[in-house]
Amino acid sequence: METSTGVDLYWLPLGAGGHSVRLNGRAYEALVAAAQRRRRCDLYHSALVVHVPGGRFVVEQTPVPAGPAAERGVVRDGPVGARWAGRWRLCRYEIRRWRDGVIADIDEAVASPCRVTDDAFAAQRLLELVPSVPPVVWGRDEAGTGEMWNSNSVVAWLIVSAGLDCGSAPLPAHGRAPGWGAGVEVALRSRPATL
Repeated sequence: METSTGVDLYWLPLGAGGHSVRLNGRAYEALVAAAQRRRRCDLYHSALVVHVPGGRFVVEQTPVPAGPAAERGVVRDGPVGARWAGRWRLCRYEIRRWRDGVIADIDEAVASPCRVTDDAFAAQRLLELVPSVPPVVWGRDEAGTGEMWNSNSVVAWLIVSAGLDCGSAPLPAHGRAPGWGAGVEVALRSRPATL
């Protein structure tokens, strides 16, 4: 059980607990693998658990469920697919910084947790950055990185923006995290040189 101060990353199989997302993810990966002439990979969604002296926090991007956002620690939201579609709850995502929160399907996590850092200051800095995540349209490449923005982009953006090493959270064998590179690139574009 991870209780020491620091940041832990969890790799969750895309669509864990839901057949529709899993099926669509497999179809997407089959098309991308065929276009790139490579074998198919397992797709992963990432989430963070951050331990600081002030408590334990779950940091994750998810669809917007019904109910009060404050109860889930929501600090940011954004549209899915297209900006105009964001007026409907089903076409929005939320970013959580949820004290004592829960990661759905954490029991299905693979090769997790991965300790990203033990540094209390870096962990606190990452938590403070969560409301600053760019509200990019999910599933689009608005930032011009060549890759769509999604939950992996959010986690990668936070890790890099906090001055941490993305290489400290290796993917499970034969895995791929679409969107990760977009988060890294967007963070590097705006990260101060002093970090």
